[in-house]
Amino acid sequence: MLARLSPEFPALTASKLRFLEVQGIVTPVRTDSGYRKFSAADVERLRTALTMQRDFGIPLARIREYLEEHGDEVAPAPPASIVQTSRRYRRDELISVAGASPTLLNEAVSAGLITPADLFDERALGLLRSLVALNAHGIQPRHVRTIRQSAEREVALIESAIAPLLRRTDAGSRAQASEAAPELARRLEEIRQVFVGAALERLTP
Repeated sequence: MLARLSPEFPALTASKLRFLEVQGIVTPVRTDSGYRKFSAADVERLRTALTMQRDFGIPLARIREYLEEHGDEVAPAPPASIVQTSRRYRRDELISVAGASPTLLNEAVSAGLITPADLFDERALGLLRSLVALNAHGIQPRHVRTIRQSAEREVALIESAIAPLLRRTDAGSRAQASEAAPELARRLEEIRQVFVGAALERLTP
């Protein structure tokens, strides 16, 4: 697989391939001896995903949705409608598209939820939209600052867990770290959802 795609994507590594597999971009079959076996469709899915990342900066979650929508009928370059979803927004555009007020954006920046910039990405737009919905119920950016702090603590916990792998210089260890990090994040999210769900049940008996 590396031999097929490296000429087009020189930065591609075995670790990156494993990470894309963990993210659900491809699902190669395994041989009896445990080796991954990629199909021609897998090659095209990877080529499409890598092109969308490199040339358009489209998030992996959106790439995965696009691939799931089109199955094996994918092309190396995404349609304009997909590219537009990864656009950048000026401050006034961000406020308008999110349906926010300048004050709410200022509060989000002050709370450290959104990084100040000349141009904002899709992540900032999604976050501001969520803040608009929360604000309608009286939940202000400063109230959710602890969520960002909790996320940073979780990342620190994951980093500590995979530190032994990160200290090694071999590609295999780096690949294991790339696979372990999102899996640990998913497990922590599952635990958080259990606690939140239990707390909500107490609110609505």
